Amino acid sequence: MNLAALIAKPSSLFAAMGGWHTLGEVIASRALFLIAYLLTGRVLTAALVAAGGVVISALVRVFADRRYWQAALSLVTVAVSASVAGGTGHSVDFYLPGVVTNVAGAAVFGGSLLLRRPLIGVVLARTHGERDRAHGRRYELCTAVFLAKFCFATAVLLPLYLTGRLVALGIAETLLTLPALGVCGYLSWRILRTHDQPARCV
Repeated sequence: MNLAALIAKPSSLFAAMGGWHTLGEVIASRALFLIAYLLTGRVLTAALVAAGGVVISALVRVFADRRYWQAALSLVTVAVSASVAGGTGHSVDFYLPGVVTNVAGAAVFGGSLLLRRPLIGVVLARTHGERDRAHGRRYELCTAVFLAKFCFATAVLLPLYLTGRLVALGIAETLLTLPALGVCGYLSWRILRTHDQPARCV
């Protein structure tokens, strides 16, 4: 698949990553942990509730759709969060992987722009064989979109984590992780799509 095909079918990448099922499972796990912890006050119990909910959903998806690795993605995501929180005993640590991911994302995407090797262009070149220099500026814009997302998320999540504001952190981390990445993906598609649109006569 080349870049033109990716632009023509923007939903293909979203579907390959598991689509709405994976997004829903990840969001549900964050909500389940927060609700369970507020009700029980026990970190381990809340972590097990969150993990259990995703396990049940993943098993249903495997038997119904035979989508193994998409289900595994949801399981790994919640397992990491549950392991961290269960290991430390601190409720806010359930959302620590999300905080770290956004900090790392800001560093990686920002570094790629500083090195003049926009990450979006590198990824598309390697996975789709697209090396058209005409897309260079658009690759930079797409990378900048993701960089803005990671920087904003870091600026919001890190202070909430350091001050232990669980409810605000849970809500913010849920919204600023996968849903925000989906918005970035859509905006990037719009940016890349303009390359193939015919120029207007002046």
